[in-house]
Amino acid sequence: MKYVVVTGGVVSGLGKGVTASSIGAVLKACGLRVTTIKIDPYLNTDAGTMSPFEHGEVYVLDDGGEVDLDLGNYERFLDIKLTRDHNITTGKVYQAVIDKERRGDYLGKTVQVVPHITDEIQDWIERVAIKPVDGKEGPPDVCVIELGGTIGDIESMPFIEALGQFSYRVGPGNFCLVHVSLVPVLNVVGEQKTKPTQHSVRGLRGLGLAPDILACRSTEPLEEHVTTKLSQFCNVPISSIVNLHDVTNIWHIPLLLRDQKAHEAILKVLDLQLVGKVPREPKLAEWTERASKFDKLKTPVKIAMVGKYTGLSDSYLSVLKALLHASVAMERKLVLEWVPSCDLENSAAKETPEAHQKAWKLLKGADGVLVPGGFGDRGVEGKILAATYAREKNVPYLGICLGMQVAVIEFARSVMKLGGANSTEFDPATASPCVIFMPEGSKTQMGATMRLGSRRTHFLANNCKSAKLYGNATSIDERHRHRYEVNPEMVPLLEKAGLSFVGKDESGRRMEIIELPNHVFFIGAQFHPEFKSRPGKPSPLFLGVNSGSVRTTRPAAQAQLQRHQFETDATQI
Repeated sequence: MKYVVVTGGVVSGLGKGVTASSIGAVLKACGLRVTTIKIDPYLNTDAGTMSPFEHGEVYVLDDGGEVDLDLGNYERFLDIKLTRDHNITTGKVYQAVIDKERRGDYLGKTVQVVPHITDEIQDWIERVAIKPVDGKEGPPDVCVIELGGTIGDIESMPFIEALGQFSYRVGPGNFCLVHVSLVPVLNVVGEQKTKPTQHSVRGLRGLGLAPDILACRSTEPLEEHVTTKLSQFCNVPISSIVNLHDVTNIWHIPLLLRDQKAHEAILKVLDLQLVGKVPREPKLAEWTERASKFDKLKTPVKIAMVGKYTGLSDSYLSVLKALLHASVAMERKLVLEWVPSCDLENSAAKETPEAHQKAWKLLKGADGVLVPGGFGDRGVEGKILAATYAREKNVPYLGICLGMQVAVIEFARSVMKLGGANSTEFDPATASPCVIFMPEGSKTQMGATMRLGSRRTHFLANNCKSAKLYGNATSIDERHRHRYEVNPEMVPLLEKAGLSFVGKDESGRRMEIIELPNHVFFIGAQFHPEFKSRPGKPSPLFLGVNSGSVRTTRPAAQAQLQRHQFETDATQI
């Protein structure tokens, strides 16, 4: 097994996740089988209880693992399926060591960070790295490991020590360290400064790790003398310094690595030619076409994203990526209008009239409306108003998880005239509980107590829009993350009033997909289709909301749409 470790220095948010994903994509394009691991130094067992404002979205895997959003980047870039064990946290490692100590596995030894914690980290990496993630049998060739945080963080120290030991455990030719660092430009001086990277590399060396490759982040391409200086002061060959400057879209990053021969530098460190598997030159034609296509898009499609975490785009990262995948497939330039749901509410008209007016202007100017998942009652009334607008004005609507639930509540209130209709999450005493707490859930334990992971949805009719989008499938497997569900006792009343429940789980009591048959496109899904969207294989429901938006506002685009033949047959709706 070969290991590529990606660390970061100077500041957080440099794009280590995209860098690690791109390295994996290039190595995969060389013909190698690639897997990934993300190390998060926080004490949380997983990301499930963390606020999106704190850490971005919680990404959900097939096995129900609630993990860091970077695992979403890995799955999208490499088209693989990871497990919860591919996300290592300090909490998981310490829990495993404490469990062993309680069982007596250490035979009376004093349990310490070194060697017990560091050994557990190394054993975990080796155990998970051999798991196949691409649907094939046998272990992968290369494991790309991203260490979260920044070099020098106190919580990262056990992992740095473990990785230093690990480099000796696996031996020369099996361990390659890529250090991502910032080369800023100070406006006052106007030149690219290397000192931050010098200090970062010095700190890394002081902790027992030496970078084999430097990945330098900058706004503009590095000047030649800057690269020479970095090589001289960081003891890294010029051929092993790659520049990841700002680009128009992230699909250019693997191309940047290829053009700068980063794969050759990595393959040289890993001695891959000596293990009987000679890598080829990376085949990235699909990436080149996609990146170029994105840059040439001109015809816009406006989607209003109505949520409460609109101040941080990472809170809805997978939704954003799924919209992007679909819009590029439809040859439309995505214009995302972030609409804070609180600003749509009637109370905002009095308290913040300017924000209220702006939010409604954005909503009414959009070609389609998307209400993503979420928790808590803040902004819910605004989401219900957005669903009302989309339903009444025949504007394409896609509701995900909570977005589906608010659509059901809105329908009960507006069409069925049940004014007090609500979810018991927001009003436990509601007389018309459209959405209820799932019986198997826990109201005392927060982490990992929801309905999580891949579950099967069965279509009840082949002629519904969602079934057609999924290629006339009879059933689909999608990922879930929720603790409330549509009240099955109210379903007959809702159906009688005109709301179609076209997808249900295997028991037939859990509602998975709703539709309004006479609407241009009004679909709600209890699952999260964004988690399985890929650049080359957009999520069918996102293709649907994009295609519905294009036809609703631009009839002339119909001929263009007919030229696209997706696997999901989205153009035939």
